[in-house]
Amino acid sequence: MLLYALVSLSLLVSTKSAAQKKNKVVFVIADGIPADLLEQINLPALKMITKTGGYARAHVGGMKAGYSETPTISAVGYNSLLTGTWVNKHNVWGNEIEAPNYNYWNIFRLLKAQFPQKKTGIYSTWLDNRTKLIGSDAKAAGNIMPDIIYDGMELDTINFPHDAFGFFYNVIDDSVANRTAASIKNDAPDLSWVYLEYTDEMGHRHGNGDTLANAVRLFNDKFKTIWEAIEYRQQNFNEDWQLWITTDHGREDNGYHHGGQTDRERTTWIATNAKNLNQYFFKGNPGIIDIMPTMAKHLDIKIPREKLVEVDGVSLTGTLSGTNATATLEKNNITVSWNVIDKTGMAKIWISTTNNFKEGKKDHYKLVKTVPVASGKAVVDVKTMPSKFCKVLVEMPYNFLNVWVGPQPPQTPPKEGL
Repeated sequence: MLLYALVSLSLLVSTKSAAQKKNKVVFVIADGIPADLLEQINLPALKMITKTGGYARAHVGGMKAGYSETPTISAVGYNSLLTGTWVNKHNVWGNEIEAPNYNYWNIFRLLKAQFPQKKTGIYSTWLDNRTKLIGSDAKAAGNIMPDIIYDGMELDTINFPHDAFGFFYNVIDDSVANRTAASIKNDAPDLSWVYLEYTDEMGHRHGNGDTLANAVRLFNDKFKTIWEAIEYRQQNFNEDWQLWITTDHGREDNGYHHGGQTDRERTTWIATNAKNLNQYFFKGNPGIIDIMPTMAKHLDIKIPREKLVEVDGVSLTGTLSGTNATATLEKNNITVSWNVIDKTGMAKIWISTTNNFKEGKKDHYKLVKTVPVASGKAVVDVKTMPSKFCKVLVEMPYNFLNVWVGPQPPQTPPKEGL
């Protein structure tokens, strides 16, 4: 009896300890590394990180030739990751970041809204990531100020003197990586964004070749430093750290430029130590938009329904009902289709003929049909609806999917370069 009690107590303590483990997230954006180049180079640190998680090819650029087609430009990609949406929603069309639509909340704002006491950090070679994208200098974004800040070094020409070759970006990236590692060890932020720029600069200046390849090798050393800091925390504290490493775009065939919709510009990659990765991660060609809802899940962020239905991405961990919704309008019928992942349960089809959310207002969704998830398709008669523009929401047991159909609202094209 005593032995049984001791075993039970031990199991209870073990279960309680595991339940109290603190979840942390770090995401790293390494600018402008094409997937094919990354895969040609021996990167021991990347292999070490993905040993418990995985590596997958991914994409940026939204729906090619469709309503969500998104320029393969740096800040555009960053904001797609931060918000889990394509450019037709977040409205960052280029690196000037002229008019972000902050109604689509980023991961920092979502975390702070639910857990104001939790710590965030940004370690970045580019100041605008904090001031304009996270929105520390934008009232409309809630003036979200990360708790730990290390950025703006590209403007410091005294400590980081510029050179014609662009190597100073590597010096800044080294400083960013080292500061990140020290902060992870000492501060342990709950959510951290690391941004490194040197690889993209070498592509723009030198195109394909040894210079760009060597920049990728140097990047390997940088995230090795960050990974070692994460391992230190996991070995010495009751913490579960999820690390995501990705890039914001590929490059044209010659390696110099990006911004268009060629396969090489759209093709990216994701590396992670995350556990419980699903088949969509490995086989579904995930998008940069899928990283945000995955991080939110690990951080136990409960995204409010009115915001969740606008998120274009789905979680890369755990069970999904379906992915990749499409919708077509022919005569008076909308045909909605999706890839079935888990056949369990029913899919509710909701339609809104307004896009008030764009202006911070409420859309009114009407439930128009319920079909088995396993069917992978629903046909909806919309002849009585007041508008041929519809936002279609597919609500399933494990996730939501959304898609637009019909005449699209006008969009603002990019005005600046890459």
